[in-house]
Amino acid sequence: MTADLSPVTLLWALRSPCNLGCRYCYFGTIEEHREAMPQQSGAMSHLARTDLDLTAITAFVHTLPGSRVKRIFIAGGEPLIWPPVMEVIAAIKAADVQVVLCTNGIPLNRPELVDRIITLGVDAVSVSVDSPDARYNDTWRPARNGKHGHQDVIGGIQALIAARGSRPSPKVGLYSVITRLNIDVIRAGAVLASELGCDYFVPQPIALDRGHALHTQLSLTGGDADPMSEAFTQLYHSGMPVRLPDPSYPGKVVDSITHESGFVSGCFGGTNLFFIQPDGSLYDCPSSLKITATATARTIRDADAHTLFAAAGPCTDCALFSRDCVNMWPLMGFDRFLTEQVPT
Repeated sequence: MTADLSPVTLLWALRSPCNLGCRYCYFGTIEEHREAMPQQSGAMSHLARTDLDLTAITAFVHTLPGSRVKRIFIAGGEPLIWPPVMEVIAAIKAADVQVVLCTNGIPLNRPELVDRIITLGVDAVSVSVDSPDARYNDTWRPARNGKHGHQDVIGGIQALIAARGSRPSPKVGLYSVITRLNIDVIRAGAVLASELGCDYFVPQPIALDRGHALHTQLSLTGGDADPMSEAFTQLYHSGMPVRLPDPSYPGKVVDSITHESGFVSGCFGGTNLFFIQPDGSLYDCPSSLKITATATARTIRDADAHTLFAAAGPCTDCALFSRDCVNMWPLMGFDRFLTEQVPT
């Protein structure tokens, strides 16, 4: 039997620190962690002091050539506030692996950084914007310094697109977190992306544990299913010149809020998708349920990508489905965002 050498996608939360204090960040908030750092296995914090150093990171990256790893999403925290990040990206690109940068957009106002992104051949840059309305966005995604905000995010996107000019890359897209308070962003975010000249737009459901302080206020419920379905229908029939996730995506989003946990047949997590935390811990996927259920994580420290991501077995059934999982579908279907033509 021929070994399965299908490509692997890595979502790599490269660094812990961030220049924003998003109130629903999956890292938790600095304020709560100043009082008590999380102790459970797999939990992350912007205050963590366990991030891998540059030497350990580049040692792993140098094992990528010839491995199954096809694409790496570089996230955080905010990866672009770490000075060596471009050195890491250069090494990944040299390994013939695609790079998608996930950023809050504020660092894109630095011309030298934008120039390096373009020069290195970064394949795509995904920017988080949760509303065209600056007041809403900055209420939920406030800057740590109290100065930067929505206008800087928009300015960074405009600077990147202007500097890119007629070049085919990087593709530029918006990601928006959908909560009970901004269901309208499903269409309004696409309008903003189109007006800015972005290439793609992804609205993704918020994923908060039931114990989170904002769960009741922000988490989507079955009662939001109808207005969300209507908003998605309008979006996918709008004809706007931005690429959207696969047409099956809206149904997955709605299913995830009406069935908060469940079963997935043949999930790609742990076969074609893996999640790396800032300390190098390696999980089958970023789902909080999956991380909690993992007794002992592997690590990329002193490891070889060929060994970690050896020939894959069949995708496995998983009984830990949640809306965390839904947010991974656009990552696995990212080819449609990198093509020259807008898919129908």
